[in-house]
Amino acid sequence: MVEIPILALNSVSKQYDDVLAVNALSFQILEGQCFGLLGPNGAGKTTTLEMIEGMTPPSSGAIHYRGGPVPSDYQDRIGIQFQATALQDFLTPFDNLKLFSAFYDHPLPMQTLVDAFQLKDFLHRDTRRLSGGQRQRLLLALALVHDPEIVFLDEPTTGLDPRSRRDVWDVVQRLKAEGRTLVLTTHYMEEAEVLCDDLIILSHGAILRHGSPTALLAEAGVETLDALFLSLTGERLDAPEAAV
Repeated sequence: MVEIPILALNSVSKQYDDVLAVNALSFQILEGQCFGLLGPNGAGKTTTLEMIEGMTPPSSGAIHYRGGPVPSDYQDRIGIQFQATALQDFLTPFDNLKLFSAFYDHPLPMQTLVDAFQLKDFLHRDTRRLSGGQRQRLLLALALVHDPEIVFLDEPTTGLDPRSRRDVWDVVQRLKAEGRTLVLTTHYMEEAEVLCDDLIILSHGAILRHGSPTALLAEAGVETLDALFLSLTGERLDAPEAAV
């Protein structure tokens, strides 16, 4: 029996005036996977994610959900890890969780989220006083507040110190163990190797390679995804480019 992907992109492109940000992407995401979009800043990761999230329409191509059109209640079925600017100043994590929970008819119990994301020690602290890792754990909790089918994580560890980055990895791995479908963008090759079951490597809006980290490394005969990207493009994954 052929498994129907939870999400599928068919020749999806995005054009901004004279800039082709995303060029004819086709791939599938299976339920329960952590699917990665790997590439440097400017590769098209965020634009692709925004189209999959339904935040911006493709210029051409089609996106399917469970084999059919994206449903009208799609936004209720997905969770998005917002950037830190989504947190309201002067509110505590408790207040933010209460606010986001009010947007949904059947949110997860507050205590479930507090325990799952280890928020107890700073639950009543002003969000402006949270560390980077604490803010990311809160943002992940907010993305899960309505128990979504798919969780989108846009570079969740950018700017974090190594310890905080590992803490976020632990949370993502636990979500994977629960069988959640995750879509992750990152320019950290080690992060993709550790967390992703399947991934695409993007450069200038196009797919360079698609497969599991293990398969891609074995096929190329290299030890890291950074080395693979360097061999394909002559550039490193952390090369500075304009964000797209």
